[in-house]
Amino acid sequence: MKVSSRGEYALRALLLLGLRKGDVVPISEIAEKTLVPNHYLEQILLQLKANGYVKSKRGAQGGYSLRLAPEEIVIGEVIRKLEGPLAPMSCVSVTAYEPCPLEGDCLLKPLWALVRDTVAHVLDRTTLDHLLQGKTEGGPTG
Repeated sequence: MKVSSRGEYALRALLLLGLRKGDVVPISEIAEKTLVPNHYLEQILLQLKANGYVKSKRGAQGGYSLRLAPEEIVIGEVIRKLEGPLAPMSCVSVTAYEPCPLEGDCLLKPLWALVRDTVAHVLDRTTLDHLLQGKTEGGPTG
């Protein structure tokens, strides 16, 4: 699993909106504070809106705010919706499984499954609220 700039920028935007506690934040301010190009950010926010994480308000006082409480936004879910499966290899993917040519004889499959399970364990136990508080669940310091 590799988190692309889309996933990284989406999390930055969610964190900023979480810090603003329900305020409607103009897209220009989100772009400036998260260092995300405005045009790219628009696409990401539309995707976050379609997935139910943010809501928008039109007009002069328009912008974006969180639709869900920070404790309801699970980072693993956000990443899966934006980036796809968490598995490092498709042969161990839960949602996008593809058989390996060495299926019965592959000695790497248990390693890739462990990586998938470890990443999923951490991300599925981490909410936006945890990140806003500087805490992570299940990690070396969590």
